[in-house]
Amino acid sequence: MSAYRFCRTDDIPLLVDAWNRCGLPHDPTAAPLTVAGFKQEIRELDLWCSSCMVGFEADEPVAVVIGCKRPPDTLVRRIAVHPDHLRKGHGRHLLTSLSAKLSILGPPRLVAEVPADNAQARALFEACGWEHDRTYYDLVLDGESAGVPSGAITVVTPDDLPDAVPSDDSQSAWQCARATVEKRRERIQGLALVSADRLEAGVLYTREAEEVAIWAVQTSGDGAPLSAIVRDVERRESKPAVLHGWPDRSLSAFRAIREALRFVTAAKPA
Repeated sequence: MSAYRFCRTDDIPLLVDAWNRCGLPHDPTAAPLTVAGFKQEIRELDLWCSSCMVGFEADEPVAVVIGCKRPPDTLVRRIAVHPDHLRKGHGRHLLTSLSAKLSILGPPRLVAEVPADNAQARALFEACGWEHDRTYYDLVLDGESAGVPSGAITVVTPDDLPDAVPSDDSQSAWQCARATVEKRRERIQGLALVSADRLEAGVLYTREAEEVAIWAVQTSGDGAPLSAIVRDVERRESKPAVLHGWPDRSLSAFRAIREALRFVTAAKPA
């Protein structure tokens, strides 16, 4: 017998365990979710336990959805069904239950950013009537720099790069949105390349476990100044740098390593 329930703040350990049980078998190379990491996502991504749901068979978690909300959107941050319990309708039930709840309480639009190579997840959202409306790319430096632009690389803050932080209506990836950058402000670091008469390019980034994650960029469109900054970030941090959530695969001196498809739908009653 299957049972489902929405969660509360005291269910954080349950949600972490449910994700690790159900999600990690689909990606054995991924790092396990921790309670500390979950709480960080509450602070930075507006994850809400009340937008999370766990499916059970007996007392065992077999499916989980984890949601974030920022009006007018709710993000399906994670969804997974244990490999032993696939094709039993758990994933569809989680999505339709969340949609029905949000049709009453809001926010009214649901979004999901799905790895392009995750065929099962894509099929689930498509089967539930969600529509793909845009694509985001994660980029890394492509080969050696063709040359170092003139200018000085200097430490900056988010306030020094006002054009780097996207506007509220920019439809940027959730991790790169203005609200996320602001909530990460205590962890955010920045570098900019400044020439004699202008700021050529700048980046805002955080140190993560395996990489330097670049969340916001200010550039005139020329890849050379940006690539120079990213190389300097990698040198300073001794880690590879990844530019997250770029709206276009094409950026001079960079190449795409990951692709995410954004799916959207309107909340509706069951």
